[in-house]
Amino acid sequence: MSNGEALTGLNHHGNADALEREDCGASQEDRCDFVCDCKDCSDEQDCGYRGREFVCDFEHHGKCGWAEASGEFGYMWQRQQSGNTLPDSGPSSDYTIGTSTGWFMAVTAVTSDTPRTAVLVSPQIKHSSPTCRLRLRYFIWDSGHTGLGDSPLWGSVLQTDGEEALVWRPESTSVRGWREATIYLGRIPVPFHIHLHSRRREGKQGDVSVDQMEFLDCALPVPPESGTCGPGFEKCKRGGCVEDYKWCDGTDDCGDGTDEENCEQNMNCNFEDDLCGWDLRTISSLKWTRTNQKNISLSDPLKGPGRDHSNNTVTGHFLYVTKPDILTIDWTSFQSPPLEPTNDTHPCRMIMYTHQFGRVSGGLSVLVAGAQIYPVWERGGALGDLWVKTEVEFVVNTTFQILFVAAIRDHAYGGIAIDDIVLSPECILSNDEVPRPVFPSPPAKPCIEDSLKICDFHKDCPAGEDEAQCGDFSYERGSSGWTDTSLGSQAWELTVENNDTFFNQEEFLFVTGAPGQQLSEAQTRTPLLGPSGPECTLQFSYSLSGSDPHIDDLAVYVVDSVLGTHPVLWKFAGRTNEMAGTWLKEEVYVGARDNRFQFEFRARAEELSPSNQIAVKDVYFVQCSPLFIPSADVSCNFEVNLCGWYQDQTDNFDWRLHSGMDHTVHVGRSLVVDMWDTSLRGLSGRLLSLRQYSYTQHCLSFFYKLYGPNTGALSVKLLFADGAEELLWMRSGAHGNVWHEGHCTVPPQLTSFQLVFEATRSGFDGQLALDDVAFVTGPCSLPTMCSFESQTCGYTSSGTAGWIHQSWALHKTGPETDHSLETEKGFYMLAHSGVDVLPKGSVTTLTSPVRRGLAHTECVHFWYHTGGDNPGTLNVYVKQSDGDRIQLFSSSIRQGQAWRHGQGNISWHGDWQLQFEVKGEGGLFSFIAIDDITYSTHSCPTTDSVCDFEKGLCGWSNTQQPSVDWLDWDLTSVQAEMFYSTPPYDHTLHTEEGHFLVLPNSKRDTATQNAWLLSPHLAPTKGTCLSFWVYQPTIYDSKLRVWRLSKESKHELLTLHEGGGNWNYFSVNITSETEYQIVLEGFKGEKGVLALDDIRYTVGVNCARQKTDQTSSSNNRGTIVASVVCVILLLVILAALLVFYLKKKRKANAVIEASNRSQISCASFGNELYDFGDTVSLPGSSSGGGTWECRAVEGYCGDYATPAAFKQNSRHHSRRTACVTMAGLSQS
Repeated sequence: MSNGEALTGLNHHGNADALEREDCGASQEDRCDFVCDCKDCSDEQDCGYRGREFVCDFEHHGKCGWAEASGEFGYMWQRQQSGNTLPDSGPSSDYTIGTSTGWFMAVTAVTSDTPRTAVLVSPQIKHSSPTCRLRLRYFIWDSGHTGLGDSPLWGSVLQTDGEEALVWRPESTSVRGWREATIYLGRIPVPFHIHLHSRRREGKQGDVSVDQMEFLDCALPVPPESGTCGPGFEKCKRGGCVEDYKWCDGTDDCGDGTDEENCEQNMNCNFEDDLCGWDLRTISSLKWTRTNQKNISLSDPLKGPGRDHSNNTVTGHFLYVTKPDILTIDWTSFQSPPLEPTNDTHPCRMIMYTHQFGRVSGGLSVLVAGAQIYPVWERGGALGDLWVKTEVEFVVNTTFQILFVAAIRDHAYGGIAIDDIVLSPECILSNDEVPRPVFPSPPAKPCIEDSLKICDFHKDCPAGEDEAQCGDFSYERGSSGWTDTSLGSQAWELTVENNDTFFNQEEFLFVTGAPGQQLSEAQTRTPLLGPSGPECTLQFSYSLSGSDPHIDDLAVYVVDSVLGTHPVLWKFAGRTNEMAGTWLKEEVYVGARDNRFQFEFRARAEELSPSNQIAVKDVYFVQCSPLFIPSADVSCNFEVNLCGWYQDQTDNFDWRLHSGMDHTVHVGRSLVVDMWDTSLRGLSGRLLSLRQYSYTQHCLSFFYKLYGPNTGALSVKLLFADGAEELLWMRSGAHGNVWHEGHCTVPPQLTSFQLVFEATRSGFDGQLALDDVAFVTGPCSLPTMCSFESQTCGYTSSGTAGWIHQSWALHKTGPETDHSLETEKGFYMLAHSGVDVLPKGSVTTLTSPVRRGLAHTECVHFWYHTGGDNPGTLNVYVKQSDGDRIQLFSSSIRQGQAWRHGQGNISWHGDWQLQFEVKGEGGLFSFIAIDDITYSTHSCPTTDSVCDFEKGLCGWSNTQQPSVDWLDWDLTSVQAEMFYSTPPYDHTLHTEEGHFLVLPNSKRDTATQNAWLLSPHLAPTKGTCLSFWVYQPTIYDSKLRVWRLSKESKHELLTLHEGGGNWNYFSVNITSETEYQIVLEGFKGEKGVLALDDIRYTVGVNCARQKTDQTSSSNNRGTIVASVVCVILLLVILAALLVFYLKKKRKANAVIEASNRSQISCASFGNELYDFGDTVSLPGSSSGGGTWECRAVEGYCGDYATPAAFKQNSRHHSRRTACVTMAGLSQS
């Protein structure tokens, strides 16, 4: 920006401060004029914006004064949030905050036989300046695949006289992400309202949304404090100052018309009355016409420029050309009357305003037609939905004419318009004949007819002419491929300078002044390029030099031919050096892009002067051909690079290499996505493999982290060449601050495919990490966890009736939600046990692949669900390699609409298989379902032991049910923590290595949001003691509640607002006449951290250590049988091979002990032991039958706590015992 521009008062902050008054009695006439007349800017509140930043983010319930005015029942705008579940329509988060708690404006769902229109209306705004523009973020996604129609979103301005003019028409492409757009409002001299329209016949809620509106440079010039204008400025009648070069340019810059008075010396044509001598005759069958928007269309928002430039109305006239119904010729022209010759001292200057909108606009050129015909100015393609000011200078030594030539393309909408042509006094009409011109030679015929092969990063012509003018400086004329597309007062220019000698020339692009009126960035683009390959990189050198420490910004964008402009690819702000001539080199990863695209440099100098410079040189496209495929392996530890993986360029954010958190060597590198990063926007970040060709089965294994109170999801998919996708594996929710191993089998494929790791921002406060990916031939071994979401994990069915891999959404039978995802779309294995499918006494069996035996006891966890009056018997067996079976678990009791946790110890050291057997008992419409089978490397926990979280969560579970909570408790240790605040040590071990559950504070706006931790289902009791240790250092910040949950109600037992910096002990008595669960509900604080450790409940024993319940025998007789058999087997082995066995035993124990000291050992079992939980019936549940579902959390590695260590460390903690009964609360 020049010094003059800085003084004019076209900047928001300057305007806001210029007229502030302590005592404000601003009249209604002073409201909403983009000038803060009051010190608190109260006169500019709810004007479609709020405050002195003139921004509306819709976080305030008043919506900045915007109002719904659709007038059509069934389709309207509403203020909404995304909510705490990932929506299947609309944005997954707002734009301003970037989370599900942020607000935005969205349309409602619509289903109609005829198109419906929703209208969002701003408050009345007094007026606007010629530079006024509204920058906003918009969202258009056809989530239901019903079609967007021609006009899912557009903007208009309604003036007080009733005239409505179109001002904005974005591309109606479907993209699941926020996009940025600018509405150029321009000079509107009378009060007006802005209307945002959406017209659809069918669509889902939120498919069209808007957010983060910013009004830029909208105030008219205000009087300077000194009362006089600076050099180069002229004073307006209103008192403001305008640059002298803006006088008599066809635009009311003063706001009162002062700068357009006394301009009779110019030949100004606004086409309101006639053509002013301009000649529209042409030899082309395509003709220019003098018309207005009212004559073109008032009903179709895609036709015409929407308004003229002179009056900004639908009745104002202009010259216009567009595509006819049948396009037979693609160009047309018109010309001026003959003009007298000019010279360097008295050139003829022309100012004009052009509107090049839509894909019909192929470009506009201005030529001199004299003794020769040659171009003097051109603008290719479409420039947007605005009138652009241009100035052209003519120095011609013969009588000449000004010739306009337009190129028209055969597309659906758009056109080219011209208005307000102003010729300076030096442009003198001539009575002489124009000499017969010498026509220029036609351009050489292109060496290749297919335009898609021009600038595709591959030399198709013998001399490479097809790649010679594409913007790559390695070609002699490569720099000429860059075309300035600036709309405002700054532009890019290509120059050549001599360095040392004439033969050492240097080409570079630099930012310079331009005649445009908008205060927007300078822009320059390449031609359409690509598609590109996965190794594509943009190299360039840049310099932002000058005396000012902040020269301003330089950025690189990619403009997709289908999807539009992507978010910024690279950006630099500030200054590279004080003196010109010093350059910094940059490499920007571009990656594989399937559509044709353009590179774009954007910059805007704070001040244009000879001492300040923004420049770019040595631009090269490196390894961009899609034919260039690197030879890299998909198996990768990410220590050096991404190997055979690359970032998807059609997603919303990238994975990044992170040092210091590595599964392999701990201090190495892994790939991460930080969901807590406040700069992230959009739904997903995807990592793609190079294209694979595999006709045999493969196994993909990897290590991953899903950590944080609101962490999102990680998926593995197959992506095929036609765009189809297949889900292989998915995990979501808190999995603890440890590494887990994942596997998924990749079936043989007849066509090529790519592997995809996808991070989904269904949560906004956590971290996803990936490391040590391996892709090997053959099937996967029995996975440590199977959720059945996409595959059956090698489990096979046998018996009278088959097990079915299904979801409720597809079959409408069985459990209404799965256990893994707690949704109707989640999968599980189902056995119908009704007598019509499984006769009484018949069995059906689900058998796992073979699993290698270990030298120590394992625990298998699973979740089962029974339905019907007599669902039959579920038996779980270990089938040994010799064919014998050991029963681990048995249940034949109908246990209600809930997923329940089962477990059993496996001590067989040879190869074995797991079998789930359902025996029919003659019931009707009954079933038994299985989900989330997990193996852990330690024995199963018992109900009365202390859960110290060193080996998982012992049956306690988080829930993902959005009607219950927002966040998750998560497992961590001080040693492993790199981001969140934690206690200084755990309670169990009193060390930094010990584990605990935490609900931390963070940058995210999730304070007061809650997380439920649930126990397993517990039997009725006359007295059970719950005890736990709490770390809650900040008083009245976070909060902990203890509930008893039974049947259709919950009963509060305890609420803590405890302050202090130590671990504190609490216990509470629980009585219940029915089956129940314990809930520990944490509420996140703004400052402090809430942590839990050493939780214990003693079933049938109260806090006074009195036995209250009769001991009942367990129906899990399989564990007892298994233990007896294992003891007998061990005795036989010890008797036969005592010495050999002891040696092996000692060696195995050493391995186990070592693994328990290392987090790497966590790879041997899956996080899903931690991840899932039970279901309990409550009123108001969203799932059918009134069920609330909760996920169980178990199974983490770490140092084992010993009783001695516990006893020793307990002395260091403050101790408080709170015994709470159903009648009240007492402390002891």
